Amino acid sequence: MVTNADRLPLTRHKALNGWRLFWLIAGPLSAVMVVAMLRADLTTGPGVSSLIQLSVRMAVPVLFVAFAASSIQTLFPGSFGQWLLRNRKYVGLAYAAGMAWQGFFILWMVTIHRDYYVNEVYFLRDAIEGVGGYLFLAAMTFTSFRPGRQLLSAKQWKFLHKAGMYYLWAYAFSVYWWALFYYGNPVVLDYIYYWLGFAAWAVRPAAWSKRRLKAVSGDPAGSSIALLGYAVIAVGFAAAVFGSAWYPTVNRLLTGYALTALPETYLPYWPFEPFLPMFFILAGVMLFTRSRLSGLATA
Repeated sequence: MVTNADRLPLTRHKALNGWRLFWLIAGPLSAVMVVAMLRADLTTGPGVSSLIQLSVRMAVPVLFVAFAASSIQTLFPGSFGQWLLRNRKYVGLAYAAGMAWQGFFILWMVTIHRDYYVNEVYFLRDAIEGVGGYLFLAAMTFTSFRPGRQLLSAKQWKFLHKAGMYYLWAYAFSVYWWALFYYGNPVVLDYIYYWLGFAAWAVRPAAWSKRRLKAVSGDPAGSSIALLGYAVIAVGFAAAVFGSAWYPTVNRLLTGYALTALPETYLPYWPFEPFLPMFFILAGVMLFTRSRLSGLATA
């Protein structure tokens, strides 16, 4: 006999929602880390460093899913997007669990292998970026539960979580940008994570444009500004593909001055090379959207 429960879509299954989904993600992730820890040589700095890298690679795809959730529902409305939105909190908490492993191994390295950390790993701005990420992650995790959320107004909560998501995404994405276009010898996984991070961001301006255009109706007139928008988007995408072609020149132009010495030392992500292609894409989307809105207004 077929019951109503049997006819429920997969996205409504109990195992794929709420805290069960959290454990479905965080459980295997943690199991992998435990096995890796048992097999690694924790008596050496490189051994601990390998676990730090593994924890990041396990957690980052979860972050990208949470980052793109609302935009996916806007662009592709349906049961999958609704499922993502409904479970975004639990996906985000699973990411926090994964990053807790990274934090644990970082503390291990700093306390047990201090010389290796200082000589081989430590870089002040990287440390500032990392501490900033953990502060955001701790605050977002705390305010994901009622006691913490009650301390903030709705606007404050929204600002914290939006700013935190962008910061955490930027940190993860920039790691793989540098792996591809600066350090050299990237592995296949670096390319996969780079483009996953790019896609997770790209759906956001696309969703913004769709929401703006959905607010009006009609058939927009063609515009040279819209064509310019397409061209700027193409330039941004080309820059995202061929970062190594323009990075050295741009870096020389934006760094090395007395005026930039302070941000070069202390400001996270300065001078924002990994995100410069996205500034072009965002500008192109804004030009395209505003052009279509103007066309609709005069149609």
